[in-house]
Amino acid sequence: MARTVQLRRYHLKPHLVDEFLAWWPALLVPARAEFGFTVESAYLDREAAEFTWAVSAEGSPEEFGRLEQAWMASPERAVVFEGVTGWNDSAEIALVERLV
Repeated sequence: MARTVQLRRYHLKPHLVDEFLAWWPALLVPARAEFGFTVESAYLDREAAEFTWAVSAEGSPEEFGRLEQAWMASPERAVVFEGVTGWNDSAEIALVERLV
């Protein structure tokens, strides 16, 4: 079955990079995995405070969208983000195609 991949790029607040890096793999990644998402890769450009990651799920872009909507509205997501005041100044999020 085909997978849909979403690329997410965050422009983090430099003074919060380490706090974000402790939170992301400990809380966000496992919670999204329970919803059927797989983290494909993650990269940090520490100098620019830019964090880029790819997350995927089986199915079409429409199926990914439905899964994403369920995640966004879930009580599990609310728990993961409880107390989070905003680590990023901006974010870029798009569905992408795997080329290699």
